[in-house]
Amino acid sequence: MKLEDKIAVVTGVSRGIGLSTVEMLLEHGMKVAGWGRTAPEVQHENFEFVACDVRRADSVQMAYKHTVEHFGGHVAVLVNNAGLGRSSKLEDQSLEDWHLMFDTNVNGLFYCTRLVIAGMKEMGEGHIINISSIAGTTGIEEMSAYCATKHAVRGISHSLYKEVRDYGVKVTCIYPGSVQTNFFDNIDSVTVNENMMRPEDIASTIVHCLESHPNYHHVDIEVRPLMPKGRKRV
Repeated sequence: MKLEDKIAVVTGVSRGIGLSTVEMLLEHGMKVAGWGRTAPEVQHENFEFVACDVRRADSVQMAYKHTVEHFGGHVAVLVNNAGLGRSSKLEDQSLEDWHLMFDTNVNGLFYCTRLVIAGMKEMGEGHIINISSIAGTTGIEEMSAYCATKHAVRGISHSLYKEVRDYGVKVTCIYPGSVQTNFFDNIDSVTVNENMMRPEDIASTIVHCLESHPNYHHVDIEVRPLMPKGRKRV
């Protein structure tokens, strides 16, 4: 897809992968709406921050309405990045955190995605990028709820791409390993470090997918740090 002057929506834009993705899409000439609860430090004529809580369908609906009216066209790219994780053994998992993760990681993705599909079909092109996790392909001890949400993201992505592919619309699911973001703020067992991937690495992968030939479809992309424990000495 040619990105210049196309409209993109990125969720969870205050920091990390979302912020890096916004900055990179702007560099490629896109008009970007950043949906989130906290505005990022982005000053650009083609950027519009839209206050939005993806856990609420009405909030997402208002954000979508504002976006298409502000930019005057259909959304060509949606990056479902908003997400969070809480660590707990299943038997100790609080109902509050369980619902928080599903409301954000799964329901939020659904609320956002359902609104952009019709416009993409009408244009005959579009790309939905869903940020899952390696937790979406495997189980992780004391992360069962988070893994469940990211497995759901994978299932939605695989089903949806088969529904929309014949309209020229792509759906790509990305499964990152550890990234230097605030994701780990609420996970005591992990400390962010320089051996993790950078947010801009994920953003560059997203752009690579978006710019691919119309008949070339990245379905699943798993990315990990090469040396998660640092370089070994000979």
